[in-house]
Amino acid sequence: MNGHSHPAPPALAAQALVVENGKVAPIDPHAVASYDGEGFVWLHADGMGELDAMALPGYVPQMAANALVAHETRPRCDEIDDAVLINLRGTAKEASHGSDGLVSIRVWVEERRVTSVSRYPLAALAKVEALMQAGKITDGGDFVSLLAQAISKELDPQVADLGDSLDDCEGMLDGDIYALRRMIARIRSQAIVLRRFVAPDRDALAAMAQLEFDWISKDDRLHLREAADRFARMAEELEAVRERAALLHEQLTDLRAEMIDQRSLAIAVTAFIFLPLTFVTGLLGMNVEGIPGAKEPWAFWGVVAFCVVIGAGVMGWFAWKQWLDD
Repeated sequence: MNGHSHPAPPALAAQALVVENGKVAPIDPHAVASYDGEGFVWLHADGMGELDAMALPGYVPQMAANALVAHETRPRCDEIDDAVLINLRGTAKEASHGSDGLVSIRVWVEERRVTSVSRYPLAALAKVEALMQAGKITDGGDFVSLLAQAISKELDPQVADLGDSLDDCEGMLDGDIYALRRMIARIRSQAIVLRRFVAPDRDALAAMAQLEFDWISKDDRLHLREAADRFARMAEELEAVRERAALLHEQLTDLRAEMIDQRSLAIAVTAFIFLPLTFVTGLLGMNVEGIPGAKEPWAFWGVVAFCVVIGAGVMGWFAWKQWLDD
């Protein structure tokens, strides 16, 4: 705790809950700083917009306040005095926020008080609030462990969907390879972006599970490790998706090259067939005296028959060489 005090502005869109004597009740967000009961208080500022560090309650140290309102964050866990600053990334409540669908939640955790901040609504917070209403959260350790589990469970299906989508792509290799390449590139891009935050989520939770605070109980540590393991599995699955997508992209590149080779071969075969015929017709089409059969009525059909024989001979030669099988 530090001694400075900053009044929270009225524009602060926040809500607070207090758990006391087994009952959960809302509390004025501005009263959280002065609360001295034996219960547990959760203050959350959602959709904070241009909120700055000065708008946070005075009990939050300046360094932690700056981290809570930073525009760009990544998952982290830092021990500061008798409290913990932990940032996590989870699924957004509304998928329109960002191409990766993830939003950050920044949490200042004390034994009897938690202050959380997010720029956009986090899908897992509704579950955490329900657990608090059910009396499952009585201290900071409970809050973070259950928040971590809720975030990991919300994110797990999104990661699994990427793997399922890639499975579908593998079954569509004989379809439109150009549309398939765009789909695979999108899946690979999503996997790379998700892994960028899933792996640090795992590290942050593993670090918190190692902290020596009495208010982080044995069950809390088990829940934190369980969530960290789930994030580790998701990171491995995302890495597998990325590698599989790269292999599929190489397969599509090979298929495209094979298609081009087949078309080039077909063009070459056709050109080779007509090359001698073009020579014959060009030779006989010269406007000079002495063209054989120029006065004979059968000459045209004779030339046609000769060209057919030449074309059939060239086709037979290609068939004997097995070029047509390709």
